[in-house]
Amino acid sequence: MTITCLDLEGVLVPEIWIAFAEASGIPELKKTTRDEPDYDKLMNYRLAILKEHGLGLKEIQATIEKIDPMPGAKEFLDELRSMCQVIIISDTFTQFAAPLMKKLGMPTIFCNTLEVAEDGTITGFKMRCEKSKLTTVKALQSIGYDTIASGDSFNDLGMIQASKAGFLFRSTEQIKKDYPQYPAFEEYSDLLAAIKEQID
Repeated sequence: MTITCLDLEGVLVPEIWIAFAEASGIPELKKTTRDEPDYDKLMNYRLAILKEHGLGLKEIQATIEKIDPMPGAKEFLDELRSMCQVIIISDTFTQFAAPLMKKLGMPTIFCNTLEVAEDGTITGFKMRCEKSKLTTVKALQSIGYDTIASGDSFNDLGMIQASKAGFLFRSTEQIKKDYPQYPAFEEYSDLLAAIKEQID
C-alpha cells in the first residue's frame, strides 16, 4: 500500500509568492523555501512586507486566479492517481490552494491556514502541525502505508528522507549538489517512471 506525497509549488504549479512579487512589483517577495529553510522566519518576513505595502488576501488571490498548473502537471497527476493514492503536502494555505486544486482536478491536499482580519489583512498563519511534511509522512507510515515523496525545496527534504523512495523535482543546483543520493528529475515523464518502478 503506497501513497505518493508531492509538494505543490515548484512541482505542480508555479511559486505563488514569486507570481505575486511580479504582479505587485515587490521583488523582496520572491524569496521562497528554496532560499530560506526556516518557514516561520520566511512567512513573518512576507507578512511584514505585505503590511508595509497595505496588501492583503484579496490582492494575492487575484494573482492566484491567473496562475495555471505547469504544462503537463495535471496529466502527470491524473496518471499518478490512476496508479496509487496521492496526497499533496504543502506549506501553502487553504485560502491560496483552493482555486489551484480545481485546475488540478481536486486532488487531496494537506496545507495550512492564514489568519485574516475582516478587512482582508493577513494577520498571521496557523501551521497544521510542526514539520508538517515529515510529520504527515511518518503518520501515514504509522498506519501501514509506504510513502514515496517528491519536492523541490529545503522543506521537502524531511519527507523525502523519511520515505521508502524520494526524488527531487526541478530543484536548485545547490540542493541537488548537497543531496546527490536523491535522483533529480526535470520532466514529469521521468518522475512518473521512477515512481511507477517503486510501486511495481
